[in-house]
Amino acid sequence: MLILVVIATIVGLGAAVSGPAEAWIAKLPEGIPRIQERLSFLDAPISTLRTFLTAANNFGAAGPQQSSAGPLDGGALLSSVFAGTRSFAGWLFTTVLFLYFLLVAGDSFLRRPVEVLPRFASKRQAVDISQQIERDISAYLITITLMNALVGAATAVVMWSTGVGDPVLWGTVAFILNYVPLLGPAAAIFIFLFAGSLTIASTWQALLPAALYGAIHLVEGETVTPMLLARRFTLNPVLVILSLAFWYWLWGIPGAILSGPILATTKIVCDRVRPLAAFGHILAG
Repeated sequence: MLILVVIATIVGLGAAVSGPAEAWIAKLPEGIPRIQERLSFLDAPISTLRTFLTAANNFGAAGPQQSSAGPLDGGALLSSVFAGTRSFAGWLFTTVLFLYFLLVAGDSFLRRPVEVLPRFASKRQAVDISQQIERDISAYLITITLMNALVGAATAVVMWSTGVGDPVLWGTVAFILNYVPLLGPAAAIFIFLFAGSLTIASTWQALLPAALYGAIHLVEGETVTPMLLARRFTLNPVLVILSLAFWYWLWGIPGAILSGPILATTKIVCDRVRPLAAFGHILAG
């Protein structure tokens, strides 16, 4: 039943946003030159950054390498979008399949270690750690999901009120990307910047959707959510960044989404196992 609810939710949400998303993707090849013209004031810093990255990439090479990036190609961008969609569908199927077998296994992953532990105190400690992980991670996921839903609703209102249109699509984008710490909101700001540039005539008004989303994220990500999670999750922000980078490198987008719960689970275990208490103290915020 749980798997069916998850699949039905994904299919329903996909059906609701597929039409508007297809229309916006179709606008990209014609809209990219317009975006480049509207954001021409960023040419100088982007050119400087591109030159620096090219020099860094070619540093230590056997000979000079010429790397010139031309204007954005709409066809290449569409190919990249569709390739990303196939990749998303692949890891989503893998995740759902993995979830199904975890649910089938039930509590066997807990019972087997408890059975082999030699002392009753060790068995009790293992059960206590497992229950604490379940409570804290459940609270984390519920809190994050509710806050992301509020961010998505607020973003939908912003997109509708500023004239961008398709509030359901943009609210869904904000809801999903907000699960990825730091990188998700940054990507959303760029997406809303492009959407505003495609639909709003005035250059400065075109920046308004991205600016308002940034304000929403600032209130949610820097004030409300930390206040709600502070009692359960006080994690070192530097280690949060390192965890995000590592798990994104290892698993991609699913790893980025799971990096926070994985780090929190590690801290819960370390706090309750005496030899690892010092490492748990390092993980604390």
